[in-house]
Amino acid sequence: MKVQRITLNDIATLAGVTKMTVSRYLRTPEKVKPETARRIASVIEEVGYQPDPDNPAINSNAIERIGVLVPSFNNQIFADLLAGVESAAAARGYQTLVVNYDYDRQKEEEQIATVLAFNVKALLLTESVHSIRAEKYLRTARIPVAEVMGLAKNPGRINVGFDNFRAGLDMTRMLLASGKRQIIYFGAMSDLRDEQRYAGYCQAMSDAGLSAGRIMPGKISSVTMGTGMMTLARQMYPQMDGILCTNDDLAVGVLRECRACGIQVPEQMAIAGFHGLEIGQVTTPRLASVLTPRFDMGKIATELLIKKINGLPAIERVDLHYQLSMGETI
Repeated sequence: MKVQRITLNDIATLAGVTKMTVSRYLRTPEKVKPETARRIASVIEEVGYQPDPDNPAINSNAIERIGVLVPSFNNQIFADLLAGVESAAAARGYQTLVVNYDYDRQKEEEQIATVLAFNVKALLLTESVHSIRAEKYLRTARIPVAEVMGLAKNPGRINVGFDNFRAGLDMTRMLLASGKRQIIYFGAMSDLRDEQRYAGYCQAMSDAGLSAGRIMPGKISSVTMGTGMMTLARQMYPQMDGILCTNDDLAVGVLRECRACGIQVPEQMAIAGFHGLEIGQVTTPRLASVLTPRFDMGKIATELLIKKINGLPAIERVDLHYQLSMGETI
């Protein structure tokens, strides 16, 4: 009969601590509070736990890894980011440990703890605002941390991104410059980046003396969702003549619905997306979009993390900016 093996999770549960704390105790017990260490040691002795020397979560020198957290595996935005991360990591002999948290802050907290238990040398995050417990994990780990996809001011952390507020502001101004006045914002998950773009849109509309309008389904963006949002928006905002989408997937769905309904683009309806995804650049007409440097964000952030790992000086904040493309839909 096969004997069930005791795991780190079992030890953590019995000791009333996190898996990350147990892993740290097994690697570097001097870094764990004495009282916590005694409790973990007592549980280990009681259950007769024997660490697996081949387990990379225990062996601190087994594999040089960089942990990466992304909010979705179903979004081309983060595929491009990961390609940049991998290009820099592989070139310097590092592996990546990539996990997904589905835009859920509680799950992000849990995934941070899980990844840190594997003794990663650095961590790359796609959010700059985290739960209180996640922040505690990050401080306790004492490893280099990078936050990408937006601009933030978290002391001691690498930040590589672009100004989402300014991007929303500038693209809305481009729509206004084309003569459109009833411009509506199409959001998705209402995460920090989405809120910053919406704030930029609102600022531009306010500066022009116009009212803002918004549809926010709270779901991961898709072409199909964009089509449905367009149907709803036509009912809520019948005078609408322009749309700014937080993602090109939504914008392509809007464009398809316009064509299906005989709405002329851009004459009757101007459409702008975000990120300059390939799907928007191969449509007819070609989609207007905010072009963002996702590959470079991943690559540069990873290069800076590796410098930090090796004790080399590294800049901590890089604004890679963005570009506006009018395409053929404005």
